[in-house]
Amino acid sequence: MGVVAVPDKRLYTISDLIIPDKITPAVVEFVDIAGLVKGASCGEGLGNQFLSHIRKVNAIIQIVRCFEDKDVIHTCGCVDALRDVEIINTELILADLASIDKRIPKIDKKARSGDKESEEEYKLLSKLKQALNEGKTIHSLGLSLNEKELIRECFFLTDKPVLYAANVSEEDISSPEKNSEYLKLRSLAETHGAEIIAISAKIESEISQLSDLECIMFLETLGLKESGLKRLIRKAYHLLNLITFFTAGKQEVKAWTIKKGTHAQDAAGEIHSDISKGFIRAEVVSYDDFINCQSMLNAKTKGLMRLEGKEYIIQDADIVYFRFNV
Repeated sequence: MGVVAVPDKRLYTISDLIIPDKITPAVVEFVDIAGLVKGASCGEGLGNQFLSHIRKVNAIIQIVRCFEDKDVIHTCGCVDALRDVEIINTELILADLASIDKRIPKIDKKARSGDKESEEEYKLLSKLKQALNEGKTIHSLGLSLNEKELIRECFFLTDKPVLYAANVSEEDISSPEKNSEYLKLRSLAETHGAEIIAISAKIESEISQLSDLECIMFLETLGLKESGLKRLIRKAYHLLNLITFFTAGKQEVKAWTIKKGTHAQDAAGEIHSDISKGFIRAEVVSYDDFINCQSMLNAKTKGLMRLEGKEYIIQDADIVYFRFNV
C-alpha cells in the first residue's frame, strides 16, 4: 500500500500568503495488487486472495500494456490491450456472478413471503445477473441511489469505477492518439463508462531518479507539463468523486478530502468528531476571494467571509473555519 500526496498548487498558493509552520496535502491510498490470471475467480494462482483485496478498494486502476518491445516479454506472447483487459474484466464478472448465485437463495424465501425489500433486491440481482452474463459491468449500468443501497453489502467488484492507465512508449507519450492499442482501449473505456489516461512507466522510472529541476527540464524535452504520476493521482482523486477544502492558520495549512456534496457538519467531522457534535457555524471564504484579498482579514472586511450552517454543501477549494462548542 502506498499513501501519496495529491498535487494541488492551491495549497501552496494559500501557504505563500499565510506562511504557516506546517503544510499538509490531501492524500490518496493506492493498493498494488498483482495482475489476475485467467481462472482467478475459480482460485487459479492466488486469485481468491487478490479478489479479496480488490473488494476493499473504492476504485480500480488497470495498468494496461500498450507498447511494443521485443526485450520485454508478454506472458501471452504479444501485445493486445483489449485481450488483457478482457481477461481481468471476465474474472471480475465471474466473481460477481458467483456472489449473486450465493446471495439469491438467501433472499428467495423472504421475497416469496412478501418482504418488499427482499422482492426489490431479488429483481435487481436478476437484472444484474443478466447484464453480467452479457459481459457488462455493474458500474456501466448507471444504477440509481436506491439500487446501489440495496446491493451495498454485496461489495460487487464490477460496481467500482475504473480507470485504465495505458502504459505507452516514450515516443507515444506526448501524442498517445498515434498508438493503435491506446485508441482501442479508449474506445472500450467509453463503452464501459470508464476513465483513461496515458502514462509511460519507463519515463516515470527515469523521473524518479532526477532532482526537481532535472525533472522539469526532462519533461520539457518530451513536451510534457507534469509527470504521469501526478496526472494519475489527480485523475484517481476525481474518479472517486472527491473534492478538497482547506483549513488555514499560522500553525498549519491543510487540505482535507471529502466526497462531493458533503454538508458542513459532516466535513467538520473529518477534522474531529467533537467539532461535528458541537457544530455552531462555518466561516467560509472561497479560494478565489482569498487570493484576490491576499488575507482572511481583508476578505472579512470586504464582506466576502460567509457564515454557513450545518446544511451548507462544501465547495471545492473552500477555505473553512469551524466554530463549535462541546
